[in-house]
Amino acid sequence: MRDIIFNINELKDTFTPSESKIAQYILEYPQQVTNLTINELARVCNTSEASVVRFCKTLNLKGFQDLKVKIAASIAIKHKELDGGISKDDSLSTIVQKIGNFNKQAIEQASSVLDLNALEEAVEVLSNARRIDFSGLGASGIVAYDAMTKFMRINVPCNYYSDSHLQLTSAANLTRDDVAVGISYSGNTREVVDVLKIAKEKGAYTISITKVGNSPLVETADINLYVSSQEAIFRAGAMASRIAQLNLIDILFVSVAIKKYDEVIGYLENTSGATSIRKI
Repeated sequence: MRDIIFNINELKDTFTPSESKIAQYILEYPQQVTNLTINELARVCNTSEASVVRFCKTLNLKGFQDLKVKIAASIAIKHKELDGGISKDDSLSTIVQKIGNFNKQAIEQASSVLDLNALEEAVEVLSNARRIDFSGLGASGIVAYDAMTKFMRINVPCNYYSDSHLQLTSAANLTRDDVAVGISYSGNTREVVDVLKIAKEKGAYTISITKVGNSPLVETADINLYVSSQEAIFRAGAMASRIAQLNLIDILFVSVAIKKYDEVIGYLENTSGATSIRKI
């Protein structure tokens, strides 16, 4: 069962004004909501029952009762989680446990917001690509590099350049037979957005890997693949978000490899043999 409170928080910038009132109340008083009727929630949010119903539909829920059930489940999940992220007083064993839990949670949350229809479309596009350009900076650049190394194993021509100018230059030479994948958790990395804009101008398919919600990257891409994660106190390391992005890259790679299995199995065997350590 997905963490509905987390998803509401991630989607809060995309709601209508009436939905935003409901979302804000739920985020501030989740426990109280589980004890309210639909009429009472509408009243405390200064909105209407119809708005509450639309809010539930926006979240792909069956109705108000379904909303309350999932809020209660989210509260239960929160009570089981380690509190407060990582602190300077944590022992080594505690850090090991917390990091493991954060990474596990990041993958579970990312799975809860992944649109399977968009994923299927992305797999189809990537499977037919003449060439794939991956772009990203900082921690997302590491994810882009990982993506390139994986798709190279199945002999798909692909590029990743750590220099943003080279990313732009490569995008300028894409065609309608190619795909540009822009990776930015915030969705606001200007250089990555510019790469996708140029690729789109050249007729290439564009795919984003980013967090849930509206952003310049989402508005630019043809296909949006969402990940979602909560960061620990050491946010500069982009730990959980990187794990979520890497997990999605693995899903894309395996899905494309399976779709083209007969064609790529030989390449996988070749690359495995070429990189293995051989005894002399």
